[in-house]
Formats: sequence, structure tokens, C-alpha cells
Amino acid sequence: MEKAILRERLMEFLREDLGMGDVTTEAIVPAEAMASAHIIAKEPMVVAGLYEASVIFEAIGVDFRAKVRDGEKVDAGTVLAEVYGRARDILSAERTVLNILMRMSGIATQTKRIVEIVRRAGFNVRIAATRKTAPGLRLLDKRAVAIGGGDPHRFRLDDAVLIKDNHIRVAGGVREAVQRARSAASFSKKIEVEVQSLEEALEAAECGVDILMLDNMSVKEAKRTIEALEDRGLRGKVIIEVSGRVEEENILKYARLGPDVISVGALTHSVRAADISLEVVEISGRRLS
Repeated sequence: MEKAILRERLMEFLREDLGMGDVTTEAIVPAEAMASAHIIAKEPMVVAGLYEASVIFEAIGVDFRAKVRDGEKVDAGTVLAEVYGRARDILSAERTVLNILMRMSGIATQTKRIVEIVRRAGFNVRIAATRKTAPGLRLLDKRAVAIGGGDPHRFRLDDAVLIKDNHIRVAGGVREAVQRARSAASFSKKIEVEVQSLEEALEAAECGVDILMLDNMSVKEAKRTIEALEDRGLRGKVIIEVSGRVEEENILKYARLGPDVISVGALTHSVRAADISLEVVEISGRRLS
């Protein structure tokens, strides 16, 4: 994302929190007070969101110095960044910055954990996100997935054609839906079809789609479908994505089937935020204990 666009989006988040002003900080902190603060990881994590934090602080005139990089694994107690500027500005932006850092680092940490589970088991399947993101935070959620080693998948509805179950119902069948999509969409757009049975998978593959999403299939159903595609010489002609029912505990069972992509909605829709804090360490040249 262009920095200017990102900056405006992030400043919207800050304005949402500020309202008409930080009445607590303005009542307690002298306008002339300068402060130094540390942003600290309170638990092991994969860090994400430092770039976004730097954009916010830069926009309000606070000096930001990252001590680690986005994507880096850190231990509890690691200083992620140091900031220096007007104490009022630092305190007023604290929660917005931490909310972004905590969510993005939580997503990156969980993504990295799942990627490493499949890599250690010897599988090269791509781990992808979904569009199950928090409204307004999709670009940040998807960036965090990428930082954690995952694939962001579609960002928006205009990225690719993805024919889902309701599209198929409205069109009257897989073949009709694919034909309509192919006649209307640009050649540059891949066509993916969400299928929920072996029969739908075979029909879509025979229509020449680019990607098959095996949606909410059990391991047994997905195995049977992939084997049927292989038997008919269709496996090598499509990208196979497994989606739905996938979680950390069963992901290796799906990975063993040999799909190209496994998408995991939990990377973004129910992630636990990482524990990160901002602590003021010096005020107007006076060190704090």
C-alpha cells in the first residue's frame, strides 16, 4: 500500500480514539513535557506492525526507532522500539499503536506457527488467509499473515473470480456458473470454484477452472476427491485449495493429501492478540524507576 494511503487510514484509527481530545492526558501532563518510552514484548512472538507504528508516530511528530524488524521472532522482555517526543502525543497515540501491534503480531505469530508445523512435517503446501477479517483492518490483517510466512489470498472481491455455493445455486449449477464467469470476466482473472462434493469438483475441473476449493470436506471426503481427480487426469490441471474445518490440530491430516493451498480462517477471525506494552522510561530528562 502507498504510504500516503496507509497514513490516512491509520490516522482515521487515531482520530476514532481521540474524539475531541485526550481529556485525561491534557489534564495531567504538562504541554511542554518531553518523554522517552519503550514498546516491549511481554511474551514470545513474531513481530508485525512496526512499520504501521512508525507511520503513526511520524505523522504526529514523535521520533520512532525500531529495535527489531517485522517478521522477527523475539522473546518476552524484548524492546521492540523506542519513541521520543511530546509526552502528550505519545500517551494519546499509545492505545491505537498498541492495538495495531498486538493484533498484527498475534496474526503473524499464529501464521508462523502453522507454517512451521507443516514445514517440519515435510510439506510445502501454501498456508493462506481468508476474507474473514475485521472490517477496516483487512490490509493490516493480510499484511500480518504475509509477515508470518502465509499467503494473503484475495484482498478484495475484484482480485479474482471465486464462485461460491450461493453463486452456484443462483446460476443453477456449476457448469452454468463457470460459463457465465468466463464470458464476463477478463482473461487476467483466475477462476476458482468452491465445491462441496466429489461430483461438483469433477464437473468444475472438467470445465477448465483454475482453482478448486474443497470446502468443508472431511479428510476422508477430500482424499476421495483428490484421488478421483488424479484417476481422471485432472489433478495436474488445477490448483487444489482445502478450506473449512481446518485447524492447528488436524492440518497435517489435510496436508498429507497433497493440496496446493490450505486456507485457514482462524488466522484472522479469532486470533489472540499478542501481549505488548508501552512504558514511559524518561520524562523531560528525568529517568523513571
